[in-house]
Amino acid sequence: MRVFRIGDAQGRFPIFSGEGAALVDDARWHELGQDVIYTSEHYSTAMLEKLAHCNGALPSNQHFMAIAIPLGTSYEAVTKDSLPGWIDEPVARMFGATWFAERRTAILVIPSFVAREEHNVLINPHHADFKGIVPDRECPVWWDPRLFARR
Repeated sequence: MRVFRIGDAQGRFPIFSGEGAALVDDARWHELGQDVIYTSEHYSTAMLEKLAHCNGALPSNQHFMAIAIPLGTSYEAVTKDSLPGWIDEPVARMFGATWFAERRTAILVIPSFVAREEHNVLINPHHADFKGIVPDRECPVWWDPRLFARR
């Protein structure tokens, strides 16, 4: 499996890190202090997720990272049907925080809130299988200016 993550290549935290997530206290799938790494199953979904968090401003110095998850890596999946109420942040947060704390699997496949037919993939850097999950390339993101055009 290959997943994608977008971040500031020269930002405060490395792109392949959950350090920034650990500082967020109102996240959908984790609690404050949990350094979960959010990724997306598709490059385009990673872009949509970034756009949802940038408040209409063109994010500067963004790079995407393709991350290889080897066959056999432990995983768990949440679907719209398996976790009723996942759309509500407290339900998703409790589930994700418990998954993270219990280190049940290295990755958790979850529905994207922004693109509901797509998936995001959470990575737990404290799980034993994490050592096999490696970034395999990093490249600049090209943003189409029409995404930020003022009308």
